[in-house]
Amino acid sequence: MIKVNNSVVNQEVLKKAVDRFREKGIVLPTIAQQKNPDLIPDKIKEKLKNIGLWDLNPLNLFRITWKNEPKVRGGLYGGVNYIEIPKQLTGVDAKIYMLIGKWFPTGAHKVGAAYGCLVPRIVTGQFDPNYHKAVWPSTGNYCRGGAFDSYLMGVTAVAILPEEMSKERFEWLKDIGAEVIATPGCESNVKEIYDKCWDIRKNRKDCIIFNQFDEFGNCAWHYNVTGPAIEEVYNKVKSSNSQLAAYISATGSAGTIAAGDYLKLKHANLKVVASEALQCPTLLRNGFGGHRIEGIGDKHVPWIHNVKNTNMVTAIDDEDCMRLLRLFNEPDGLFYMKDMGLDPEFIYQLKMIGISGIGNLISAIKTAKYYELTSDDCLFTLATDSAEMYQSRIEELLESKGPYSAIQAGMDLEKCLLSAATDNMKELNYYDQKAIHNLKYFTWVEQQAKEIEDLNQLWYDRNIWNENFNQVEQWDELIQNFNEMTGVLKNL
Repeated sequence: MIKVNNSVVNQEVLKKAVDRFREKGIVLPTIAQQKNPDLIPDKIKEKLKNIGLWDLNPLNLFRITWKNEPKVRGGLYGGVNYIEIPKQLTGVDAKIYMLIGKWFPTGAHKVGAAYGCLVPRIVTGQFDPNYHKAVWPSTGNYCRGGAFDSYLMGVTAVAILPEEMSKERFEWLKDIGAEVIATPGCESNVKEIYDKCWDIRKNRKDCIIFNQFDEFGNCAWHYNVTGPAIEEVYNKVKSSNSQLAAYISATGSAGTIAAGDYLKLKHANLKVVASEALQCPTLLRNGFGGHRIEGIGDKHVPWIHNVKNTNMVTAIDDEDCMRLLRLFNEPDGLFYMKDMGLDPEFIYQLKMIGISGIGNLISAIKTAKYYELTSDDCLFTLATDSAEMYQSRIEELLESKGPYSAIQAGMDLEKCLLSAATDNMKELNYYDQKAIHNLKYFTWVEQQAKEIEDLNQLWYDRNIWNENFNQVEQWDELIQNFNEMTGVLKNL
């Protein structure tokens, strides 16, 4: 946990950061403003009208929110971006809603998680942007979000990710000026990323590593921003008989799933469902292997995963995800769904769902079937990024599988969505949860030099999670003080 009391704030380094941000004209948003953009000053909103969503402009730090207008340039704020998936695709009566990450800068919500990791170091003087480089180890969008945030904060970024990730990620990182390190393997080769981090710790004193898998800033951001965003949509769509029945999230770095910790405070009967790849069923079966659901990581349990709040694990076949990626994006797939009578506007929105979002959707359907949920039940999940990030994957599928057809579209819809079954699922009791928690030992104590006392504290101390989730109030105070010291906001 990042301490923020005066005894650990490095005033000398803090002054250097203040000078750097004043020189570059950088204003830091509070987490409260990212949760509720109504709190953002009007003079910042006025300038944003002339700035593109992906522009490398420091004011785009104020676009790290679920509430951006769905516009590439000049948009401001509205409600939370989401879509409802109709029963024609899900085959279940329960209502399934997906928050859309496409309208974050970089096209993915990981810019928020990265901000939650970097900004506390800046405002406490633990990171000198004149000297330190920010290292972002990742299996997907986190290193992109970290590189983007770093650039906007005048910080040099180092991105570490597996060499088999989509070429779009590597090209964008190089274009933004990040140092890129490709590690051996694919999506589930997380240990190789950690090994590179150890090499950097030993040999590069100018680097600070922001490991999303053990950075509480990651889950704290989602607890305070993503959780309330889901609650806001639920309050908008619910009827008098509705209940918020389940929240489904790929485990990944265990940042996004922390929104479930927030939702459980308000909805005691909520089921938090962890989704992973069937080809690497770490939580389901202590399994291992490679898979193609980019961005969710595997073969270990993140330090910041509050396993006691996870009720169900479901594993998704990555082949189903790839088949649905084609259905949702190939012309013949879109025509097939139009002939089914689906709303053309909704069909257009399906391209907002990336591969991990498709996995989340299948998990939501399986959850609805397992718990026999009805039309009074609402399930929420996320499309953390869009198909725009995976055009090269669609091209690869075209080359390996051949042209897509309406016949194939019908087969994919039936097999991958309507026939989704309750296999490869496990409802967790207390000792199931503890068994998953205990897996942290092998990664974090044996490999990453954590203390076993800290591991036990994560399980037995009821207050440790609340303390970590709620530290953003202190961050916001420090952010406001930091902005006052730079004077940039005042003189904007």
